Amino acid sequence: LRVIRRMALSAGSPGAALAPHARISPPKRPAQNRIMSAPSKIVIASRESRLAMWQAVHVQGRLASLNPGAEVVILGMTTKGDQILDRPLSQIGGKGLFIKELEVAMHEGRAHLAVHSMKDVPMVMPEGFVLAAISARENPRDAFVSSKYNGLDELPAGAVVGTSSLRREAILRAKYPQLTIKSLRGNLDTRLKKLDAGEYDAIILAAAGLIRLGLKDRIKAVLTPEQSLPAPGQGALGIELVDGDAAMAAVVAPLNDPETAHCVRAERALSRALGGSCQVPLGGYAVIDNGELWLRGFVASVDGQEMVAGEVRGNPADDEALGRRLADELRARGAGAILEKLAHCG
Repeated sequence: LRVIRRMALSAGSPGAALAPHARISPPKRPAQNRIMSAPSKIVIASRESRLAMWQAVHVQGRLASLNPGAEVVILGMTTKGDQILDRPLSQIGGKGLFIKELEVAMHEGRAHLAVHSMKDVPMVMPEGFVLAAISARENPRDAFVSSKYNGLDELPAGAVVGTSSLRREAILRAKYPQLTIKSLRGNLDTRLKKLDAGEYDAIILAAAGLIRLGLKDRIKAVLTPEQSLPAPGQGALGIELVDGDAAMAAVVAPLNDPETAHCVRAERALSRALGGSCQVPLGGYAVIDNGELWLRGFVASVDGQEMVAGEVRGNPADDEALGRRLADELRARGAGAILEKLAHCG
């Protein structure tokens, strides 16, 4: 990390958090006029957590190999989402808290692009920004992590399970009502330390993050989609740019994985059509199966007592239309009533 932070400083930033903002307006100058068509330097904005830095370094390596004449550096910074750890994400403003400061850096011209875990990207992009590429997916499933138990079915009544996700909480409460579900915030290393300190009997994490950081051996069980349907975008990385930056869009285009992109676009369209956010227990997971895009999704109440699930299949080229179609079907079967109740909670 010392090396990364030196690179960040060489890019002209102290890496400190910037003031949060409610909305980012489009740049006054067209992005293509600010950035050279063949950039000699590419600056990647990233959060400074270990996992976020792994993701940024991964993209840095790929861009460096694709652009041998360019210097590719990382601008690290801390976001508001990283700083507020004593409350559930759903209570402090949602997923956008993890990307706002990175967008400020791009808007001000201090960075050309930002790398995100797609499950942390809000379903509606802020005006003036665009997702230009979605890279090949790591294992998108949830992982059961415990020092004492090998799986959910082994947990005794009253066992404490930690998660930061309302989606996972709803699934656990529906299928394992005898367990105690407790909020779990912090970066991946912090969450594992809390588990090892005995604050939890088990925790549920995204398998992708553990695998990327070389912590696969901490996984006791990878949950199937039938056990725990993943979140939209889970396991995939997204590249965000200032909208209209055609030169940088061409630079990152080789990072896009068409199959993953189709799946993630379908998942996000489903979530967007249902008003999905970290405040809605919602799952959405798509795969390409025999040439078809197979999308599964659900909406639930936080206590897991109400859940509506469904699936659709179709042409991958119709990814977003399939997501909207599944959303319509779920609403028609009762998801609308669940969402209405969630909207009036708290």
